[in-house]
Amino acid sequence: MEGTLYLVATPIGNLEDITLRALRVLKDVDIIACEDTRHSMPMLAHYEIKKPLVSYYKQKEQEGSEYIINELKNGKNIALITDAGMCCISDPGSVVVKKAYENNLKVTVVPGASAVVSAFALSGITETTGFCFLGFMPEQNKARIELVEKYKNVGVPLIFYMSPHNILKECKFLLDKLGDRDIVVVKEITKIYETVVLTKLSELNLDNTKGEYVLIVKPKVEDTKFEDLSIKEHLEKYIELGMDKKEAIKKVAKERNLSKNDVYQVALEL
Repeated sequence: MEGTLYLVATPIGNLEDITLRALRVLKDVDIIACEDTRHSMPMLAHYEIKKPLVSYYKQKEQEGSEYIINELKNGKNIALITDAGMCCISDPGSVVVKKAYENNLKVTVVPGASAVVSAFALSGITETTGFCFLGFMPEQNKARIELVEKYKNVGVPLIFYMSPHNILKECKFLLDKLGDRDIVVVKEITKIYETVVLTKLSELNLDNTKGEYVLIVKPKVEDTKFEDLSIKEHLEKYIELGMDKKEAIKKVAKERNLSKNDVYQVALEL
């Protein structure tokens, strides 16, 4: 009988942020595949989990995937974990998941802590119900420019992961490409020095850049006043920025102090 691949979320800081199901799965599987075995060992030791560990990191995903697939075919149940959070989300994992599906093997997820969701909750942003998560920015300048150009007008906050050694440089890059925008910087989520800073790209001042960061960049504030627009033009403006029609109707109705039904009737013409 073939084994199952478990995608297990691990704590992003505080070791207590792990689910009971995750602990059970990690204790029950035959093998634990880790992004970095040295990083995972203290967490596993804390919960007295002793299982064979194999390394599965970004630079060796193809090679590591082949090993995992062969072991699954041999009936072994395997848990895949990263250093923090959920595998496949700005971390290794997607390659082996794809290969597992290609080989008709069972894959299931054991959800848990998420830095992007936690940071958005801490941000206090009320202008939107959604966001666009872009993970770590590419290393190559050309790829960074293409990424930002593609998403700069989506009309919802852009969320990035950033490491301490490049956050100031990358915020300057975003300032150059996006213009000055309101931002929320969240540092060391769930850890003792967890901090939330609300500022602007042009005013970011970090005295100590140690720790991991989540950067939330708010959408561009339009200079055009809605009083200068018809209801239809007002709707079209938000839809062009990436909002779906339902969200645009809600926002226009609120800004113009109209009923949503009145705005909806205009939206039918779009």
